[in-house]
Amino acid sequence: MTVGKVSDANFEAEVLKATGPVVVDFWAEWCGPCRMIAPALEEIAGVMGDKVKIVKLNVAENPGVASKYGIMSIPTLMIFKNGEMAARQVGAAPKQKLEQWINSTAE
Repeated sequence: MTVGKVSDANFEAEVLKATGPVVVDFWAEWCGPCRMIAPALEEIAGVMGDKVKIVKLNVAENPGVASKYGIMSIPTLMIFKNGEMAARQVGAAPKQKLEQWINSTAE
């Protein structure tokens, strides 16, 4: 599975109404640390397959959802389960740490 993209328009359908856990990467094109963790998230998405869905939301293009969830700095990762935010991780982290965080929270 690859990292998908969501927007203000489809956030509810793709994330809040998803059947399994969803990791949302709040990012922007100009954010260096966001670009730094992108390959790690792609790898994690490939390894985890259908266990968890990973999507990106560009905060510059989609300020509604970012504002609703109080995104103050990027990258911010959130895990949603059953339509509710279950965990939040602010800032870049190495792939191993991201994978551990996703595994421990998404189960």
